Amino acid sequence: MSETSVDVLIIGSGGGGMTAALAAAARGLETLVVEKAEFFGGSTALSGGGLWVPGAPAQRREGHTPDPEEVVTYLRQITDGLVSEQRLRRYVDAAPRMLEFLERTSPWCEFVWKPGYADYYPELPGGSALGSTINVPAIDLRRLGEEEHHLLAPLAMAPKGVWLGPKDLRLFYQVRQSWRGKLVLLKLLWRMFRARVFGVRMAAIGQSLAARLRLAMMQRDIPLWLNTPMTELTTDDSGSVIGATVLRDGRPHRIAARHGVILATGGFDHDLAWRKEHQPFLDRDWSFGNPAATGDGIRAGQRVGAATELLDEAWWFPAICWPDGRLQFMLNERMMPSQFIVNGNGERFVNEAAPYMDFAHAMIEGQRCGVTHIPCWLITDQRSINRYVVAGHLPIPTVPGAPVPTGSRLPKEWLESGVVRSAGTLTELAGEIGVPPQALRATADRFNQLARAGHDDDFCRGDSVYDNYYGDPTLPNPNLHPLTRPPYYAFQIILGDLGTSGGLRTDEHARVLRADDTVIGGLYAVGNASAAVMGRSYAGAGATIGPAMTFGYLAAEHIAGGVPPTGDGARRLDSSANSDQSPRR
Repeated sequence: MSETSVDVLIIGSGGGGMTAALAAAARGLETLVVEKAEFFGGSTALSGGGLWVPGAPAQRREGHTPDPEEVVTYLRQITDGLVSEQRLRRYVDAAPRMLEFLERTSPWCEFVWKPGYADYYPELPGGSALGSTINVPAIDLRRLGEEEHHLLAPLAMAPKGVWLGPKDLRLFYQVRQSWRGKLVLLKLLWRMFRARVFGVRMAAIGQSLAARLRLAMMQRDIPLWLNTPMTELTTDDSGSVIGATVLRDGRPHRIAARHGVILATGGFDHDLAWRKEHQPFLDRDWSFGNPAATGDGIRAGQRVGAATELLDEAWWFPAICWPDGRLQFMLNERMMPSQFIVNGNGERFVNEAAPYMDFAHAMIEGQRCGVTHIPCWLITDQRSINRYVVAGHLPIPTVPGAPVPTGSRLPKEWLESGVVRSAGTLTELAGEIGVPPQALRATADRFNQLARAGHDDDFCRGDSVYDNYYGDPTLPNPNLHPLTRPPYYAFQIILGDLGTSGGLRTDEHARVLRADDTVIGGLYAVGNASAAVMGRSYAGAGATIGPAMTFGYLAAEHIAGGVPPTGDGARRLDSSANSDQSPRR
């Protein structure tokens, strides 16, 4: 069997894996990244590309510095005792340092902060109405050269030239409410023109983040082997991990890792059998996660004695599933005013505008109680179709040949699919979606009464500034308006996710732990291969990628024994640097 020897082996090429590679290489460690798929970027490349990092350099440049103790207080509340104090504090301390490191390491690593996208629980002590979501600017993918063809593409491709940054997206949803929304529409038309005429291939959000990290790796000549799945971890007589066996060109190849192996392989998003074992309410694969994420790293860790946590959890996200299997996020629609969401009894069951994890947990709990909540139905009216962006339908006059639906009528194929239902009365609509007509009528009457009063006494929709973000700023309560104009519509909402969030148990250095909390020497896990530092919650947009990249950075830092990044040549470490078997959580 052929063999390669390196200081640090990183398995997986998402944000966590590439950050770990950059951090290890900057400390002079000979580093190799292997990737199972033919594309790099992992779920990071498919994501919104945000990083939740309170105290990030981009915030400080704007004169905003959150108090770390307040941030720890916030995380302590939302994780509700599931995550150790050491891990929480380590994240809050290290996340800004991670971004500082990346910005110093490469000019490609450029980060910006746009205040206003609130944390998901801004009213809690330590929560922020300004938010701590850090983004990257758009980038022309031609900068990647041949590597552009190896970047994992979004599962649903936008029309050529169409890209939206986070700030653009909010304004775009206000295309009928503000001139700035209309300006974004014009910007999209200009971008489409540039793409067609000049060949510009701009990408934003997760595509931009993954591309920038790869460009930084290329600057440092860090090797990335694609089409190289891991088959097993290798251990020594003490049980410490000393490398891995992979398949390269279809043949077994042993990689010795002198100082550590970092698992950045993602979750088990698309292993439906394993998911049903831990998440029995699922009966279909509705995950937005990396198609290659099938739990390889988690299983490999278990085989060498690792413990797991939170395997029943995921980064849940309510969505629409079209008949062709295409998934579509359901985010701004849940914040728009003239809608409410009902279960199989025709009743509201949650603040529709709640953070997606909370909304999904309400779906799961309701399903467990015996009433159908998966799927549930968003009920709205013609006024909404005429005023708001709903499921990608633009509320503008019909544009023949437009790449997205326009006009006052919903596409015929939507209505024929069964995913969207329409009727002239709520009683008829109840029959279309199989809920009790009297219950749906009563729910609508109650909702309209609350909307006219301007406050949701039942579920407090609109009380949080987070709820308001994608609401209608022209209304007294951006999230409330009665349903007034038939026909009425029902959009089916299923339980999607951004990937699983349970995995290998780790400590504050990202070291993998056994059930008795002793350390498996030489083995680290980051991102969705590890149990989330956010527990069962979600601090704010970017609370998956921020921790993945931070603990990737911390794993490399620990392997290097705390040596600061220098980038000067390869260095060899004493093998005791990561062999501590004592519990540190």
